Amino acid sequence: MSRTFFPPSQRINLKFREAPFDLLTDFLINLNKRNKDHLNSLSQCSGNFRDHRLTEYIFLMTEELSLDPLAGYHAIELLQRFIVKHLTGLLTPQGEAADPQRSDESAVFDSVKEKFPLIIFSCVQLASKMSLHSHIIDNHTAVRFLRSLGHSVSKKTLLMSELTVLKGLEFGLNTLNPLIYVEILLEVLGHNEPSVSVEHLYHLCRHVLHFVSLQRDVIYDSLLVTTTQCVSPSREQREQFVTVTEDYMLLGVGVIAVASFVLYVTKWEQVVGELSHITGISRRSISDFAHVTLMHIVNVPASL
Repeated sequence: MSRTFFPPSQRINLKFREAPFDLLTDFLINLNKRNKDHLNSLSQCSGNFRDHRLTEYIFLMTEELSLDPLAGYHAIELLQRFIVKHLTGLLTPQGEAADPQRSDESAVFDSVKEKFPLIIFSCVQLASKMSLHSHIIDNHTAVRFLRSLGHSVSKKTLLMSELTVLKGLEFGLNTLNPLIYVEILLEVLGHNEPSVSVEHLYHLCRHVLHFVSLQRDVIYDSLLVTTTQCVSPSREQREQFVTVTEDYMLLGVGVIAVASFVLYVTKWEQVVGELSHITGISRRSISDFAHVTLMHIVNVPASL
């Protein structure tokens, strides 16, 4: 039986083409810088906690709590950053003579596994507090919601879990997520190309981004094959390709290109050209991403 924790959230209609040009320029410069900083600081675990089942779980949780989708994407980013830092800290040998045994690693993973559902919820709860378009999930609602999922926890346990995540992230919650990239790029596109209805594009972009997030592995695997022209890419090629899978600027323009093809196929080349001009990403890279994604949307294998 479905439980209602909040009334359905009102649909947020973003107003495009209202930001002044100077502000747009600053937004775009900051977006590009933070994306490059992110790509330059990737760890070996980057992307490991964006499994489609975990992503879907967070999406369903935000929907059940009537949160704006932006909170879900934010929660995924917080979880990824926290878990990577948390596990790195727990598994890093302390001292030169330290030699952790496999049993110790198993104990660490067992400990994290036990707390994982609560860690996920803490990331969602923190994301709700950072969102301008969502209500905040208070601890009373949180306890009720977790109980409905079969997790009996106290408010004190919730607070401790939230504090653990905050400390693990060094209280840095202002992280960018893919939907923010899409929104800002659409704003710039609308300014540069007034003939393109970015309002209609935005609605479809949210659905495309949702699809890409849930089909992340298969889409990027197909994109890797397309890029390398190799059916079985080597391990080295896969390791080098991580920067592509974590490039949110590419993801943003790719999502917009897919939505543009669906809604305005006659203007598609024009839109791709403008997106390339805005971001510096080649038309070929944008087109490859759009082609692979469209093939998966219509369930047609992408060919070399």
